[in-house]
Amino acid sequence: MTSQPGAGTRPAWVDDQLFPFESRFVELDGNVVHYIDEGTGPILLMLHGNPVWSFVYREVILALRARFRCIALDLPGFGLSTAAAGNHYRAQDHAKVVVAFVDQPDLSNITLVGHNWGGPLGLHAAEQRPGRFARLILSNTWAWPLNGDPSSELFGRGMGNPFGRALLTRFNLLIDRFIPAAHKRRKLSEAEMAHYRQAMPTPQRRHPAAVLPGELVGARPFFQDLVAHLDSVHQLPTLILWSDIDPIFTSKYCTRLEATFPNHTTTVLEGVGHFGQSDAPDEFSAAIEAWWDALHATA
Repeated sequence: MTSQPGAGTRPAWVDDQLFPFESRFVELDGNVVHYIDEGTGPILLMLHGNPVWSFVYREVILALRARFRCIALDLPGFGLSTAAAGNHYRAQDHAKVVVAFVDQPDLSNITLVGHNWGGPLGLHAAEQRPGRFARLILSNTWAWPLNGDPSSELFGRGMGNPFGRALLTRFNLLIDRFIPAAHKRRKLSEAEMAHYRQAMPTPQRRHPAAVLPGELVGARPFFQDLVAHLDSVHQLPTLILWSDIDPIFTSKYCTRLEATFPNHTTTVLEGVGHFGQSDAPDEFSAAIEAWWDALHATA
């Protein structure tokens, strides 16, 4: 994969000690997408959720890059990526960008690592490009419409209306409140929190994160289409890597994923919050390696 020279710039606020990777940029349909490409070996394509960016995977990348080629991208409007004019930051907009990224010629035999929104977006790409994906790792995510789920309906409609979006952008609630509360094993340092705040320092930059809560119920056609084509990927070897202290994605989501992907292994990270790859990165990484070893020992 080749980056476009001059297409993006790594800002000075990114700490080379905390994020010790080369920042790469590629232009996809007018979006300038930032990504990390570290290590050699089988590809782990790591997709983040809301409101974080590839920074959330940094310790997992450090742990696994000696064995895997770890690729983590930022969705347009998140992290160091910028969006094309006309990108409305909706599920379908992000899904198109992920598919375009996967279309890079040197990506094949991919293992998806999908967390939060990275799950459905990555699964959509796997459905669209089934020949490129070989395995799935799904962590605190989902793959179906959430319409009718009481908590999702309440949050999606409450935060997805203009008043809710204004609250999220003006007061930075997703970053200042949700990210710390969703870590149960450890408290993020001020330097770590700064990397989330600096990525979305203004209400305008927070708009992409404020759009996605409404998409939990507003993107019903996207999720209906996702479900309609799951038969192309549902038999792939799957690791369900589940953090058990998550007020959003509770055990019922894990149970449904297990039913949806029958060729699965489930590993529960006990006492870990929503962002397992950041809250317990050593256990998260070790679970991936153990699953990989067992999978290939069986093969």
